[in-house]
Amino acid sequence: MNRIKLETRQVSIEFPGVKALEDINFSVTTGEIRAVVGANGAGKSTLMKVLAGANPTYTGEVLLNGEKVEVRTPVDAKKLGIQIVYQEVDTALYPTLSVAENIVQNDMLMGTSGYIVNWRKVYQQGRAALDKLHISREQIDEHALVQTLSLAQKQMVLIAKALQAKCSFLILDEPTAPLSNTETNELFRVVRHLHETENIAILFISHRLYEILEICENYTVMRNGKLIGSAPVNASTTTKEIVEQMLGRKFEENFPKEKCSIGDTLFEVEHLSGADGKVKDVSFYVKSGEIVGIAGLVGAGKSELCKTLFGAYKKTQGKTMMKGKELKISNPSDAVRQRMALVPEERRKEGVLVNENVSFNLSANCLSKFCTASFINNKLVNENAKTYVANLGISTPSIKQMVRNLSGGNQQKVAVGKWLAADCDLYIFDEPTKGVDVGAKQDIFHLINEIAKQGNGVIYASCENSELLSLTDRMYVMYNGAVMAELKTANTTEDEIMNYSVGGRADEGLNAKTGGTR
Repeated sequence: MNRIKLETRQVSIEFPGVKALEDINFSVTTGEIRAVVGANGAGKSTLMKVLAGANPTYTGEVLLNGEKVEVRTPVDAKKLGIQIVYQEVDTALYPTLSVAENIVQNDMLMGTSGYIVNWRKVYQQGRAALDKLHISREQIDEHALVQTLSLAQKQMVLIAKALQAKCSFLILDEPTAPLSNTETNELFRVVRHLHETENIAILFISHRLYEILEICENYTVMRNGKLIGSAPVNASTTTKEIVEQMLGRKFEENFPKEKCSIGDTLFEVEHLSGADGKVKDVSFYVKSGEIVGIAGLVGAGKSELCKTLFGAYKKTQGKTMMKGKELKISNPSDAVRQRMALVPEERRKEGVLVNENVSFNLSANCLSKFCTASFINNKLVNENAKTYVANLGISTPSIKQMVRNLSGGNQQKVAVGKWLAADCDLYIFDEPTKGVDVGAKQDIFHLINEIAKQGNGVIYASCENSELLSLTDRMYVMYNGAVMAELKTANTTEDEIMNYSVGGRADEGLNAKTGGTR
């Protein structure tokens, strides 16, 4: 089997005020599964976008089997056999077209299928591409509209599409971030199948380092736009040693809970239902200074609960109370007026204004504070931004930097910072560390602890049980839209959380532990 080698020599790229890549010499050969790891802003996604033709302004050389090639557009990359599956899978598919039409789209656009569409052949090719991945019609029907599929199914369609286009190098960018454990296992099955049967290289970007140890043969570490080194994954490789290479320093794996003074009940929810049936009769409470976790698997209803509390989804019954007073919240504006904050899961889509600068974002939720008469006082806005950039450790060359050019971890800090400036009583965090590296996670955990220390209430929704065990005082475990148990964090275990997360009950082998009285 002929091996194909893809490499870069002295590749560099600059964005406004940022040296994103500096003299990168990288290589990968078909037949291997290679992880590319690094902290947010390390340059790994930037390098992958160079290979995929999405960063055309690079300097240096890209070579295929030793011959220089130009990769200035995605079409250039596809013709060379390089395909990328981005984390935001919806942006790469046509939702109103069928699965098969999406799979053969490259053939149509690149003129390899002629001008007359043979629809029978389209669906045969779509089915054949899915069969190649051992995906049955029951799992994904080639006739189904893409808009009816789950995120995991859409990823499989994109992988099938890459194979249909005779892919030699498949780049998976944070592929498991939105997936449940079952869906992740199915993705890994497909990756292993491709590795065993197809002569392709799979480049795997993930912040979940335990997945890298499970699925990858080699890993490459990047830091601050530079390539630090590569090594094989073997039985002695640990996540800690990878993290320390990523950060360039010793790393403490645990995130110890900081001590906060817990006061009286601040926020209460009684028999709340809504979000088109995805939130069912939920009751819980949060005390001042307390961090309360919302646990559960992907699809359990955690995000729907957060958005229903914030007025983004409609409630059908129940009530919410702040400091004993019932709240009337029919939209997010009402929630903001009631001194509530939501840092949503989809930060680029809902959490920050990506086409505005850091300074504007950090004042966006409370612009009235920075106004003189009817005019925005830019001096006050900039002073506010400088304060939060310093306090939150936001890595940016300037407060005028566009948020879209920041790393994921720094975008998340901006999403948090804009609410800190608004001075709220209750902060709701929905999957706040999704796509965030371990160093930025520590910063975010520290921020959340500081919020609680100020006497505010915090709701922390996450499917990462290790984070909930490290950070929260109590937690509620959700399954199928309902709360299965209330647990005191100090007295529970990951096994118990998982038991309730899959619909288990206290009488099925584990004892419920409640958080005590209010």
